[in-house]
Amino acid sequence: MTFGRAVLAIAGKDLRIEWRHRTAFTSAVVFAVLVLVIFVFARDQGSVRLADVAPTVLWVMLALATVVTLNRAFLLEREHRALEGILLAPIPVVALFWGKWLGNLALVLVVELVAIPLWVLFFNVAPDTRILGIGVVAILASIGFTAPGTLFSAIAVRTRFAELLLPVLLLPFVIPPLFFAAQATVRLLEGAPAGELFGWLRLLALYDIAFLALASILFPAVIDQ
Repeated sequence: MTFGRAVLAIAGKDLRIEWRHRTAFTSAVVFAVLVLVIFVFARDQGSVRLADVAPTVLWVMLALATVVTLNRAFLLEREHRALEGILLAPIPVVALFWGKWLGNLALVLVVELVAIPLWVLFFNVAPDTRILGIGVVAILASIGFTAPGTLFSAIAVRTRFAELLLPVLLLPFVIPPLFFAAQATVRLLEGAPAGELFGWLRLLALYDIAFLALASILFPAVIDQ
């Protein structure tokens, strides 16, 4: 089996399992809705406008929903002791990382397809072409969230407290893409010149490339432990 087919087979297996149970998807969407409701109703309506906090709320919501989604990235393999079986397959170990990452990324993007329209509705954002720009930022930011998230899921799943350990490990590494994405979203909503926007998109893309490369190098050592 080629590297690409192995990656697609692992990602397809994870997505088919999630499609049957929808556990991570449902949990992440419900969590995203709760975050939106809390921010909308907990603010001081007289002094804090929705437009002022909308970019921050969007990326806090998506980052936390991603953590909820990634919590089950390797749990099924641990519960059914399937990880050893996958490692016996004649495929490179790094193909397991890329397959799990691709499955996680697809699931996070589906969650965002539901969560972003809800954010538009809750925060009275005009549904114009700027939403397409936010979609591009969301794809780049999701890569930045899921690349370290997949690596840290493989580390956390070998402990007794995987659900608690993953957020502790992952959240510090979510801060840079979250900051870049929030800055890009502010400029999109303000109609800033394209030059200002591209600078933040370039930082997001560089972070994605760096972490995908780093995770590919470290993943075999993590699995061998």
